[in-house]
Amino acid sequence: MSVGNSRPNLDLAAIDAITEKHSIEPGSAIPILQEIQGIYGYVDPLAVERAAKNMKVSASLLFGILTFYAQFRTIPLGENTILVCHGTACHLAGAERIADILADETGAREGETSEDGKFTIERVACLGCCSLAPCVMVNENTHGKLTPEAVSKMIGKIVKK
Repeated sequence: MSVGNSRPNLDLAAIDAITEKHSIEPGSAIPILQEIQGIYGYVDPLAVERAAKNMKVSASLLFGILTFYAQFRTIPLGENTILVCHGTACHLAGAERIADILADETGAREGETSEDGKFTIERVACLGCCSLAPCVMVNENTHGKLTPEAVSKMIGKIVKK
């Protein structure tokens, strides 16, 4: 998990209010981070530093929590989230090749957001669509029996929107 750049719309007063609401105790680190992510969609490094200061703990403690738990994001999500299935059926049907094509087409590898902010690519263990292998989920829509050409076409349609 990489730590992204800070966004200019971070409201430090909101971070102060969140930490104050949770009694500023070290045991409340996870709920504080969850609430910050709930507001911004991710946990900005500046928010971590501010929360740590308010809680009187080291920022490295909070960064450790962020990087340990998969529920937390340290980079903003793109406009479109693509979940790439790597379950057994998809793996055998070419999920790695599909992931490579997606990276080429979007500019984002699994676990990253493209520089233009249009795409976030995530690796998932299974989408439960084994008969459609290999498959991906783009936002709320599942696309299956993918080929490299189908992936390119799918991304092209999204970019044109």
